[in-house]
Parts: sequence; C-alpha cells; structure tokens
Amino acid sequence: MSGRDAELKQDLQAALHTRRELGDTYEQELVDSFLEKVEQRIDSTVDKRVRRGLAEQQLVVGGRERTSGPDFRGPSAAFALAAVSLVLAIPLSAIAAVNVGLAGLLVAWAGIVGVNVSYAISQSNRREGGRGRGGGWG
Repeated sequence: MSGRDAELKQDLQAALHTRRELGDTYEQELVDSFLEKVEQRIDSTVDKRVRRGLAEQQLVVGGRERTSGPDFRGPSAAFALAAVSLVLAIPLSAIAAVNVGLAGLLVAWAGIVGVNVSYAISQSNRREGGRGRGGGWG
C-alpha cells in the first residue's frame, strides 16, 4: 500500500469513527468531506498523467516522430480508455447518484459513453484517412 493509499484509508477510518461518535447528525457532511478528498486524489493523479503526456509530446522536435512514450492509437489504447472509464465510473456514479439522483447518474454515464464513442470515431476517421464512415461531410 502506498503512502497516499494509507493516508486515504486513515481518513476513511477517521470519518467512520467520527460518524459513530456523532451519530446521523453530521453523516452527510462527513461523506461529502471524504468524497472531496477522493476527488482531489483522482484530480491529482489525472493532472500528473496529463503533465507526463504533455512532456512526452514536447519531446517532438522539428517534426521528427517521437521515439518513446505511449502510443494513443490502436487496440491497447482503446482497452486502456475503456478500463479507465470503468474505474472512474464507480466514484462518478456514486457522486452523481447521491447528489442529483437518477438524472445525475444518467448524465454521468452519458459523459462516460460519449468520451469512449468520441475516441472510437476519431480512431475510425484516422484509419479511413479522415473520411469517416459516411465518406466525409461534403
């Protein structure tokens, strides 16, 4: 377990302990506080990955092709996007359902599906030379 995982586990244990002491009175505030910490943790991880990806893209000098770093094309990238989407779907679904209800849950899943469909369409367009399925717009 990494140091950050241990810290998050301690935060959860503290929230549960506090809830036991205070009862139902502050339950919503405790849940909101813990979910905010989880969101910050996810944001931090995503930010690091984005910065790493941007740094790798900056390795391209003078139009030469990149020799290292991830290739965001092909079946492995599609699988990675699908896996990350499903992993992030869990907290997003919980947050949306708790705060907004069914409508929030539907919007969250529509966004998740939209990201995956957009990626699939962009890869299809890339393979077909930018024409898309219908042969282009004009």
